[in-house]
Amino acid sequence: MLRLSLFLIALQWSVHSSAQSNLQTIDGVITELLTQISLKKGDKMDTAAVRNLFIPTAQLTILMNETDSAYAETVTLNDFLELITDPYYEEGYSEKEIHRVIDQYNGMAQVFQSFKAKDSEGESGRGITSYQLVQMENRWWIVNILWTNEVEGKPLPQKYLKGKQ
Repeated sequence: MLRLSLFLIALQWSVHSSAQSNLQTIDGVITELLTQISLKKGDKMDTAAVRNLFIPTAQLTILMNETDSAYAETVTLNDFLELITDPYYEEGYSEKEIHRVIDQYNGMAQVFQSFKAKDSEGESGRGITSYQLVQMENRWWIVNILWTNEVEGKPLPQKYLKGKQ
C-alpha cells in the first residue's frame, strides 16, 4: 500500500511539474489554454488550470465586427470562467490553432494566433486571437486576450494562415 501511495504521489508531482514546465514557454501557455478550453461532450472545464495561465487582473475582450458597426465586450477573468462553464460548453467545443506569430522583448510578448473552432451544434468558424503575455516568476502569464471571428467579406490575412485553411 505504501508503494502504491508513493507511486501516486510521484505521478501527481510529475504531472504538476510537467504542467509547470509548459508554462515556461509562450508556446506552452498558449497550447495549455487551447487544451483546457477544448472539451469533449460531458467533460467539465478545469477552471483552476485555466486560472493558472492568467494574471489575476487579466481581461478578455471579443471584438464583434460582423456589421457596419463594431463593438467590443470585455470581461474579467472571473466572468470569463463563469461564461465558459456554461452547460453549452459541456456539450463539446474544440478550438485548434492554424498558425501563430510571436513577437517578444524584455519579458513581454504579443502573440497573434489564427484558429478554427467547432461547437457541439456543428457550427464552425475561424478567427484571430491576440494574446499579451508577461514573463514573471520563471514562467509566462497571459495578461489580456482580444479575439475576433472571421466574417464574410473579411477573410483572415494569408500571413496568419501560412498555407493552412
